[in-house]
Parts: sequence; structure tokens; C-alpha cells
Amino acid sequence: MQAADLIPLWQDLVRDCAARGERIRIHGGGSKSPWWPPVEQSGADGAEHTLDTSALTGIVNYEPTELVVTARAGTPIAEIDAALAAHGQYLPFEPPHFVRDGAGATVGGMVAAGLSGPARIAVGGVRDYVLGASLLNGKGESLRFGGEVMKNVAGFDVSRLLCGSLGSLGVILDVSLKVLPLPPAEATLRFAVTQDDAITRCNTWAGQPLPLNASAWIPDRNDPGGGMLMLRLRGARAAVDAARRRLGGELLPDADAAAFWHGLREQTLRWFAPTWPGDSQAALWRLSLPPTVPALDLPGTQLVEWFGGLRWLISAAPAPLVRDAARQAGGHATRFRGGDTAVPAFVTPLAPLDRIQRQVKAAFDPHGVFPALF
Repeated sequence: MQAADLIPLWQDLVRDCAARGERIRIHGGGSKSPWWPPVEQSGADGAEHTLDTSALTGIVNYEPTELVVTARAGTPIAEIDAALAAHGQYLPFEPPHFVRDGAGATVGGMVAAGLSGPARIAVGGVRDYVLGASLLNGKGESLRFGGEVMKNVAGFDVSRLLCGSLGSLGVILDVSLKVLPLPPAEATLRFAVTQDDAITRCNTWAGQPLPLNASAWIPDRNDPGGGMLMLRLRGARAAVDAARRRLGGELLPDADAAAFWHGLREQTLRWFAPTWPGDSQAALWRLSLPPTVPALDLPGTQLVEWFGGLRWLISAAPAPLVRDAARQAGGHATRFRGGDTAVPAFVTPLAPLDRIQRQVKAAFDPHGVFPALF
């Protein structure tokens, strides 16, 4: 079925569900399904419908000279990557695919989940590259926000609001993204340091004119308190070479470096193994913190990204303990995967933000057709 034929059918489904008080679950490639909010049952028979976006595929427009690509929501990210690579371009925010058991990451899920990879701290996140988007809202209306140029926003930037919305505002139909040329040079350095030392070094270096692109500190299984800091440099060849001489450390072979950063992005490194469903029930927590915060005293093991701004924690500690520690440090904690599934992934925001989010939800989905985050 053609894309032009799918959308009217989806509009009818949304309107019928709104009239009957029924709910819709949005499904694409399934790679981000562990983070999707549950659908609340309601209606006379508690009916739930699945809206599958996997057939809504294809690159609608790609202008390499304009650094813009527009694709339908069900388009695999791998297809976008291949098209960009043919022209020496890429998605700088490195969206994770999380492809397991045949699941395939799609453009719509990428934006709805709002997840970015190791380079997020240096180049920005998904929302910084979204120029425009089309949305099917909870009233069955097909709406377009933004456009395909860099300066196109007047008023409220709804297209970026969709980043991280997890399907709560409606069905993303297509997205226009800014892309960038591949950097001419790259190098990864390795340093044996403690977690606190890694955080201090990264924040010190971040204040200097260095081509820093990504960082990751991984604990040493055989040395309590010890670990390895991986630092990726990207940019002009002269800048990368100068930074290598200035920073020191051990230079990783290109193949080893590529494998490491890919494994970190896709969470296939050995450190993440206990947190995947079917491997064990260990909880993986995602802690967003001010980058300069020292190592948190929490049970379990931690991996640090984004110069200290992102901390991954594998722990059996009670959720209140983890969330309170993150809150006291000036951040927040999300149960990302595993652990007690009765523990919600997100916590309800403070009253002012919670009120705003509920008002936005009501404007886009007044009948509650799509799942709510809180």
C-alpha cells in the first residue's frame, strides 16, 4: 500500500478510537519498545489497536548540497546512513539502533525516543538536527511543522517538541533532518584513570580549544576504583594531530576504536550485557547529571559518558535510593532497562513542568488516544 493511502486509513482509525474511548499503540521497528509508555486500557471492551508505521518508508527528499534529508517515519536508519555515506555525510548525533532479535531502528522511533549516541555532548542531540516534521495527532489531523531549511521557525518549535515524546502526542509521519559532512580526521586516546579523575580531565579539556567529540570511562573489573577513559577526537587533521600530541595517552588502532564506539552506542559492550532482557534482571539506570558532579556513591557499577553528563548504572539498589541520589546531585534518573518492571521508567515532573506537559498533551491528544508518559 502506498504512503498516500495509509494516512487516510490511520486518520479514520484515530477518529474512531477517539469517539469510542479506545487506545492506539504505535509500533515501528520495535527497537525502542522497552522505553515506550504502556497503553492504558479503556472503552467498553478495553480495546487496544496497533498502528504499524513500518510500511511508511522511503527517503522523500535528499539534497546533499543543502545538508538536508527528509524521510518517512518507517524508513530504517540504516537506509539513511547508507544514503548519506554515499555523499560523505552522516548524522552527527549518532542515534543508537539497538537492533536485537530482528528489530530494526526507524527514523520515527529515533525522533520519538530522542536518544543520541556518544557524540551528543559535542555536537548536540536529535532535537538539534530536526528541521521539520509531520504529525498525525489525536484528533486525526495531519499537521506539518517546520520545514527543510535551517532558519524556518517562527513561534513554538513543535517539530523539536516531538523529540522524546515517545508517541504521546501522535504518530510521526515524516521528518526533515540536518546532516553534516564526515569529519576529515579522527583519533581515539586511552588513559588509565579513576572515575573522578576522568571527569575532572574531561571538563578541564572541554574548556580548551580541542577537537573533543566523545568520552567514555569504563571501570576495571580487576581494579576496584580504577578504569579506562576513552577520548575521541574529530575535526581537521591538523587539529586532531595537535591534540594527540598535547593530551598524550595511548592511541587506539582505528579498527579497535570503531568497534568500541559502535559497541558503546549500541550497548553491546560486555559491560552492558547483564541488562538485556533474557540475560538477567539487572536494572540499567540512565542518570543525567551536571558534568562536573563527582562519582556517585551508589551500589553497583557505573559507566560515564558525555564528559560526566551521562552516567549509566547497573544496580540492584531500590529505585528511590537511585533517584534521590541523582536528584541531590542536580539531575534525574531513568530506569532504562531491566530490574523491577513495576518501577516506572520516568518520574512525574515537578508541578510547573508537569502542568505544562499535560496541557501540551491535551492540545495534541484531547481524547487520550495515545499513551501518556506520566
